[in-house]
Amino acid sequence: MALKYKFSTIFYDMGGQYSLSLDSAKISQTQTIVPRLDYSNNLISQIIQVLKNKKALLKKSNKQLLQYEDNDLICLRAIDVERRVSYSLETLYQIQKKMELISRIDAIPKLFPSIVPVLRTISAQLVDVEPESSQKLSELSVHLGSIVLDSAAITKAQFDFVQSSHESSTLLDEVKLMVDSKINKQYAHLDFFAVVGN
Repeated sequence: MALKYKFSTIFYDMGGQYSLSLDSAKISQTQTIVPRLDYSNNLISQIIQVLKNKKALLKKSNKQLLQYEDNDLICLRAIDVERRVSYSLETLYQIQKKMELISRIDAIPKLFPSIVPVLRTISAQLVDVEPESSQKLSELSVHLGSIVLDSAAITKAQFDFVQSSHESSTLLDEVKLMVDSKINKQYAHLDFFAVVGN
């Protein structure tokens, strides 16, 4: 996905003309951010596509499982995997939207700090379900973390870690409520939360 970023004095075009007044000592540092942002956007798009395919397969297999399996616990555990993938996917959709809002370097320290811990949480959710995607999410969190630090150094931004933590928790909670509601409606005849602790 080609995105336009307004960075630095007209210097490096990854799909648009960038314009932010910076002193010459910082231009080379700013230049490195642009390709890393593009890489990060491409990476999250790839992960989302993998999880979309995984979710579709799980939904299909769980539908078949429910037709032939009488053991509710087996069904619930299979549905829990679908729930985790759906939760991860919906969360990444929200993160992708935030990443696409970036058009200026000074927006990065405001939007990205809350994204990094969310990526780590989703990576942990997928570690035993979709290990390759989990690893890529860990990589993405490192990339975005370094972009945050570099952009903050350039713009002299300060972080509000309390606010970032609150935003991360709020996003995760909202997505969890939405996904749990969908799963409960999809499998209304099962006590989904009975799987917890088993």
